[in-house]
Amino acid sequence: MDDLRKTFGFNRAKFWGLRFRFKFIAQWILAFIIASMLYFNLGISIVNVRYFDIFNLGILYIPFAAFIIVSFTNAVNISDGLDGLAAGLLVICLIAFLVMSASILDTTLSVFLGLWIGALIAFLYFNIWPARIIMGDVGALSFGATLAVTGLLLGKPLGLAIIGGMFVLEITSSLVQILSKKIRHRRVFDVAPIHLWVQHKGWQEPKIVFRFWLAQVIFAIFGLWLSLF
Repeated sequence: MDDLRKTFGFNRAKFWGLRFRFKFIAQWILAFIIASMLYFNLGISIVNVRYFDIFNLGILYIPFAAFIIVSFTNAVNISDGLDGLAAGLLVICLIAFLVMSASILDTTLSVFLGLWIGALIAFLYFNIWPARIIMGDVGALSFGATLAVTGLLLGKPLGLAIIGGMFVLEITSSLVQILSKKIRHRRVFDVAPIHLWVQHKGWQEPKIVFRFWLAQVIFAIFGLWLSLF
């Protein structure tokens, strides 16, 4: 099976057809609306990079934030390929964000994250292998966008990229594969994204999910250290 189909969940014709383009354009439109609200309504325009400086992006914050939102929207969706993978990775990220929001006494965001974590844990009980309930595009796309917005509200886009390291790895492996096929006409991986590649190498599905969860925990701890200490 073509790895593009495995990655995005539909065949090549639909991937390059109007359906995907419409969804992708809709993602950018919504991302720009949300980014504009963050900038104009909430006055957020800074990026805090610990040990370096606080950067005020001004109006450029809007395309920057939109890019972050679209990237994580698709990263979480791409990761939703094995039972329990995306939901488990997401819970780990949200726990790290809960610690960050509690450290700055953001009660509203902390309560929201606590409720979201609780709901995801209940969902994960039925989503781990063998899954009886699946997340699907509706859940994965919306959760990815909300995860990105949470990181932006905390003013920690770098922390978001590190804490969500496995999501970044997933979408990067898919992007590298697609660009390599279009430019070099060769595959870098047998299949992509990376969770399908290790499965192709013979790893069993539960083993992949648990190992990816452990890797995400390491990313989350490092991201918290970078953001808080």
